Amino acid sequence: MHNLEPFYAWRHLYNASEDEKSPFYEREYSETECIYSVYNYYIHPQWDEMGSATLYVKILFADYHQHYCIIELLGEWNDLLYNDIMFLKRNVVEAMLDKGINRFILIGENVLNFHADDDSYYQEWFDDLEDGWIACINFREHVLAEIQRGRLDYYMATGGKLNEVSWRTLNPAQLFTVVDNLINKRLNA
Repeated sequence: MHNLEPFYAWRHLYNASEDEKSPFYEREYSETECIYSVYNYYIHPQWDEMGSATLYVKILFADYHQHYCIIELLGEWNDLLYNDIMFLKRNVVEAMLDKGINRFILIGENVLNFHADDDSYYQEWFDDLEDGWIACINFREHVLAEIQRGRLDYYMATGGKLNEVSWRTLNPAQLFTVVDNLINKRLNA
């Protein structure tokens, strides 16, 4: 797991530790020392800890004029035991909402498991968005099944073409356009 780095091809465009509006502003990273772990496996030191014992994040890009951010996730999203949605909502999302972000692209290919519990934080996040949305792209099928079983897909757009986005070949603006178009097609259907 320590070899799974957050996506780094956009670092020349955005770095959360250099963004005064980011919840990770001025965070310092080790290039060699792994201190966080998932399932007793150390993870790459570039991932951001947000309070959860099992879920880590990386804000890959934020555009405050277009009101969106792209967040990559790693680990186990476990609301049942660790209330990970509370940590994500309180420690990351709310800081971004306060800066005008209302469209969230969550990249979930490195989310290994998902365990749902209560939907209150999802509902709160959804209610905070006004005209925005939460899009989950490239999540594993068993993770999507758990999200749907927990009826959380009411609050987050999941599955379908969102799970087929070749996001690494795009720049952030292109990814946003692709996801925004997919969301608008669903809303207008």
